[in-house]
Amino acid sequence: MSDQNAYTPPQVWKWEPGNGGKFANINRPIAGATHDKALPVGTHPIQLYSLATPNGVKVTVMLEELLALGFKGAEYDAYLVKIGDGEQFGSGFVAVNPNSKIPAMLDHSTTPPTRVFESGAILLYLAEKFGAFLPKDHAQRTECMSWLFWQMGSAPYLGGGFGHFYAYAPTKIQYCIDRFAMETKRQLDVLDRHLATHAFMSGDEYTIADMAIWAWYGQLVLGRLYSAGEFLDVSSYAHVQRWSKQIDARPAVKRGRMVNRVFGEPATQLHERHDASDFDNKTQDKLAVKT
Repeated sequence: MSDQNAYTPPQVWKWEPGNGGKFANINRPIAGATHDKALPVGTHPIQLYSLATPNGVKVTVMLEELLALGFKGAEYDAYLVKIGDGEQFGSGFVAVNPNSKIPAMLDHSTTPPTRVFESGAILLYLAEKFGAFLPKDHAQRTECMSWLFWQMGSAPYLGGGFGHFYAYAPTKIQYCIDRFAMETKRQLDVLDRHLATHAFMSGDEYTIADMAIWAWYGQLVLGRLYSAGEFLDVSSYAHVQRWSKQIDARPAVKRGRMVNRVFGEPATQLHERHDASDFDNKTQDKLAVKT
């Protein structure tokens, strides 16, 4: 790559396949399917097609929390989408999510099945469908929605911004790392100041806002994203740490983190989830060796 200081943008940008580092093989400037591939369909009302990135974890945590509350209609099949292999560009997946990003969900309890894409939209859909994890009080519901949308708007600066340039970019560019590290720390400070006086994001009630924000910022301060804990001095955000650990201890959260996970220790992986019994050690070990 040429010296970053010598780069002059062309008058009209043109795509150069292969330019983009680790994700060059799956990034492109056009939408649509690249190949025909139907999606599998299991036996449960909810069909989820995902990967255990922070955005995917939001939804599997929500589904496991709903099941923990006894909502049998939240039973789901979770199929692995290998985004590194371009499976999100299959015709079946694109039909569910024209944006070709995980997670994507089909609700077969409706006729015809309802497609839902964008992780925040899936959380809201499930919360409204089952009447759970969304405050009924008008003011608290509004607060919850504000923080949910805060996460959807803020996390790209953490992931595609800081995470990309700090961990994945083929060249370390100080300006980019400084710019997005500063913004990530500002966001952590926003959360820390808020959580200093609130048990959860919208008050005393654990909601979809907590699930959405924890999947990104909670896992960041717990040392699970980009190996950036020391670099960002995440230990200094005491209130975010308290909140993150509290949510991390929830049994449903522990299960949700495992679903569609293909990295880390084998014991933390459950590549596909079709039944609660899949979390048993015997089934888990069998699934963990699949690729």
